[in-house]
Amino acid sequence: MGSNARPFARGLSGVVLRTAATGDIADVVAMERACYPDPWASSSFAALPADERVCFLVARDARTDCLLGFAVAWHVLDEGELANLAVAPDSRRRGIGAALLDAVTTDALGRGTSQLYLEVRESNSAARRLYEAAGFQEVGRRKQYYVRPVEDALILRRTLTS
Repeated sequence: MGSNARPFARGLSGVVLRTAATGDIADVVAMERACYPDPWASSSFAALPADERVCFLVARDARTDCLLGFAVAWHVLDEGELANLAVAPDSRRRGIGAALLDAVTTDALGRGTSQLYLEVRESNSAARRLYEAAGFQEVGRRKQYYVRPVEDALILRRTLTS
């Protein structure tokens, strides 16, 4: 493991969480396309590893180095936004999403972030359960935010305290 890698907490053996690097982007883009009907463009990920305002994490299999999940959050002043979180379909329900979310939250606290926001599809009940379990609460709605298929986004917020 490199100096920016560490094993997951929460008893997930064989999974490494680390800061994303430029070499991770092709795998992240492929996962983004596999997980979402309206994926980000590959160019949206290109500048993220070098941006100090961004927390860009990957979860990889320690043995095979296969990408299992990733998260992107950005921070401005004392607010943050979890902009993207994805887990490979065959790796879901193993705690990887929760571990990524915990790591993003820990990073946000270290930056002095007091409010962390995100948008989630109204129909994405698994993600909504994850976020609710992590202390996020619904604070708004964006009508027809998603386009494929057209669907509202729920705006969730978590107030962070150290």
